[in-house]
Amino acid sequence: MERRYRLQKNRAFQYVYHRGKSVSCRDLVLLVAKGRGVKVGFSVSKKVGNAVTRNRVKRRLRECFRPHLGDVKSGLYVIIARPSAATAAFASLQRDTLYLLKKGGAFQDEARNSTAGKGKEGNRA
Repeated sequence: MERRYRLQKNRAFQYVYHRGKSVSCRDLVLLVAKGRGVKVGFSVSKKVGNAVTRNRVKRRLRECFRPHLGDVKSGLYVIIARPSAATAAFASLQRDTLYLLKKGGAFQDEARNSTAGKGKEGNRA
């Protein structure tokens, strides 16, 4: 994921923690707050593991979020990894990321996503 999409400042993380809405699943928590552009931050605490494990989890989460960058609404996103994320498979993290983005209403065109695969007649309004 490119640096311009990353949430880096502590103040920005604190803003999302205080003002953001959260959705969660077994391995991850997603916080979403209003903002200009798309900025994504990842939070992995020491409870997850040592430095090598935490960095591996962050790399995996960045790669899980990257394909959805063009589809999400502008805003500030923070993904928090729970300790179980260290042992989760990459495919599981991908599913959880997609699930949280859908549950949090992060996609730009919800109608487009829900009618995908219905053919021509399903897209007419």
